[in-house]
Amino acid sequence: MLNHTLIHPEINAVLARAGHSSKVLIADGNYPALSTMGPNAELVSLNLTPGLVTVNQVLGVLATAIPIETVNTMGMPADDPFQLDHDPPVWEAYRATLKAAQIAVTLQPIERWEFYDAVASRDHVLTIQTADQALWANLLLTVGVRKS
Repeated sequence: MLNHTLIHPEINAVLARAGHSSKVLIADGNYPALSTMGPNAELVSLNLTPGLVTVNQVLGVLATAIPIETVNTMGMPADDPFQLDHDPPVWEAYRATLKAAQIAVTLQPIERWEFYDAVASRDHVLTIQTADQALWANLLLTVGVRKS
């Protein structure tokens, strides 16, 4: 019986094989998940209907299952038509979720094209595609070290 709240069999299987520095992408509904995956990554689609499930919901569950060392967001290029002059509202929700899970990391933006490159790395083991409709909602998690 599992102690954490993650019960999805495919996601559990990939995370059980992942190690320190492995990358897990939680993609929003607009992210081109299939065409940007790393060579060792698996894709799990949780996009049931627009808005269900969200990146933040998945983050909350993954926070119970893996040690999270780094959280990268997709940064906004200056010339992007959807650029905001402030952090996207969803980022504050991520900060609250991480704080509630007692994970002391800060969000670290990576510019959009560099984010795609980071996802395409050999360390990328899993993409979880959501149906989140929030702009700039993608998260790239780096698995940390289990301390106990």
